[in-house]
Amino acid sequence: MKKILIGSYITIAIIVIYAVTNGQLFDSKKSKAISAGERLYNENCLACHGGTGKGEGKRAGTAINNQHFLNSISNQDLFNYVKFGRQGTDMPAYAKKLSDEDLHNLVSFIREWQTEKISLEAPTTITGDPERGKGQYNLYCLSCHGEDGAGKIKMGTALANPQYLKYTTDRQIWTATAFGREETRMGPSLKGLEGARQLKKEDISDIVRYIRSLEKTK
Repeated sequence: MKKILIGSYITIAIIVIYAVTNGQLFDSKKSKAISAGERLYNENCLACHGGTGKGEGKRAGTAINNQHFLNSISNQDLFNYVKFGRQGTDMPAYAKKLSDEDLHNLVSFIREWQTEKISLEAPTTITGDPERGKGQYNLYCLSCHGEDGAGKIKMGTALANPQYLKYTTDRQIWTATAFGREETRMGPSLKGLEGARQLKKEDISDIVRYIRSLEKTK
C-alpha cells in the first residue's frame, strides 16, 4: 500500500512538473511572438493604423484596436487581411514582404488588444432583398462608405473591395453594421441600441445582401 501511494505521488509530481514546464514554454513562445509582432507592427502598420491601433496614424488607416472588431474576427481573418491586403487602397498585400511566421507574430500582437469577450449575436444565415438594401445603403451608409461601396479616405471602408468581400463573411458584415465599432464614426444601427440609425434586423440583412451583390460587379 505504501509503495502504491509513493508511486502515485511520484506520478502526480511528474504530471505537475510537465504541466508547469510546458506552460512556461508556451508563455515564453507567446511572449516572443508578441514582441516580434510589435516590432513588425511598428515597422509596417503604425504609419496608417497609429501607435495604439485606433487609426490615428498620419496616413489613412482604420481602427483595428477595437473590441467589436476583434470579437467578430478570427486570427485567420487577421492573417488574411494583412497577407492579401486591399487592392486599390493604401492597404498593400504583405504576402511577398512578410513570411507566414511574421504574419502570425503580427496577429499575436494585434490580438493582445482584445481585452473583452463580447457576444455579438447575428443571424446564422443572412437572407434579404439586395434592391431594398441598396436604398437603405444609400440612405444610411453612402455618406461614409461611398457610392457603390467605393469607400472614403478617413471616413469608411471600401465595402466593394474584392479582398474585403472575399475574406469577410456576411455574418461579419451584419455584425459590423448592427453593432458598429466603438470609439469610431461607425455607430451601432440595430434598433434598440444607442445609435443614430434605428434599423430592424431585416433592414440590416437587406443591406448586407446589397453589399454582397457588389462582389459580382467589381
